[in-house]
Amino acid sequence: MTPLEGLLVVDLTRVLSGPYCTMMLADMGARVIKVEQPGKGDDTRGWGPPFINGESSYFMSVNRNKESVTLDFKQPEGRAILAELIRRADVLVENFRPGTLGKVGFDYASLRATHPRLVYCSISGFGHTGPRKNEAGYDAVMQAEGGLMSITGSADGPPYRLGVAIADIVSGMFAAQGITSALYARERNGQGQAVDIAMLDSVVALLSYQAGIYFANNAAPPRLGNRHPTIVPYETFRASDGDFVVAVGNDEQWKRFCEATGFPADERFTTNRQRVTEYDRLKPALEALLRTGTRDHWIGKLKAVGVPCGSVRDLHEVFSDPQTRARDMLVELEHAAAGLLKMTGTPLKFSDTPGSVRTPPPLLGQHTATVLEEDLGFDRAQIDTLRAKGVI
Repeated sequence: MTPLEGLLVVDLTRVLSGPYCTMMLADMGARVIKVEQPGKGDDTRGWGPPFINGESSYFMSVNRNKESVTLDFKQPEGRAILAELIRRADVLVENFRPGTLGKVGFDYASLRATHPRLVYCSISGFGHTGPRKNEAGYDAVMQAEGGLMSITGSADGPPYRLGVAIADIVSGMFAAQGITSALYARERNGQGQAVDIAMLDSVVALLSYQAGIYFANNAAPPRLGNRHPTIVPYETFRASDGDFVVAVGNDEQWKRFCEATGFPADERFTTNRQRVTEYDRLKPALEALLRTGTRDHWIGKLKAVGVPCGSVRDLHEVFSDPQTRARDMLVELEHAAAGLLKMTGTPLKFSDTPGSVRTPPPLLGQHTATVLEEDLGFDRAQIDTLRAKGVI
């Protein structure tokens, strides 16, 4: 048994935030039927290179464990089919601009009366309320407008976006959390509800202690590069052969750091508060010392005394790590077009009802005929007619 076994999710999402959400639900055992535009599909099917035998690596990275049904629900027959899928569903997830699905009768207000148990999750740039609700949302814009870029990058350089689309990804994660919370509420009161996830909200929620610093000081925190604003030393250092991270989280660890590295004890740096205050004096001394040894030399010494540290690794090193593999964070599946496909595993580990990576990302429309025939009762002649009319 998997945690979400027996749940049916109709997935009207595309690109990243929504597909990441529905992938998380699918990994936990939900049946996810991804509805795509005939002949084109999810926009990311065309994003690349790299492509593997014509299949986009981007698309495949976030669409495993799903079924693909192509459906033009702008046509009456397509709307009827989608309505029937929704009638059977526990969850609907969409990431259209607010108001778009209302034009074809698939907004929450139109569905709630006939589907009172439906959990309806919407992901959008700015949410379904507020003066900016009709604006489109893109990851880079949200990282900028949500304040994340203002605190990312070197102190004397320009602001940077993160190396992954974190606004999209965290919105998908919050959406999955919202859906499972709404499903739990439904178990108690029998009613579904709308879950409204805004990318802007999601990025603002990530600010956490940086927001706390702002609220305390009434001043925007500056960019600090890899330095932590309230813990020292907690950042990247350059060894003789590469970069590594030291994360001294308390004064006892600092004492052990000094003993292991031979850094001279100095009463000016005894407490974390002192180290933060004296950062400009401490940092150059630490840099000079740590440049004299290799990464492995320092990491070995620090790990031996329990001081958190680690190499700055590229993805080849990450996915070669025995720990990554022991945790099943690298999985392999056979894909119909791409062949043997590698992808990340699920980070959620359960003792009794684990999720899993079971099926590869679907080809466009791979399951259309099967869903229409086996789930909705269409015969082959009806399916051929729908295909000829471009409905599927």
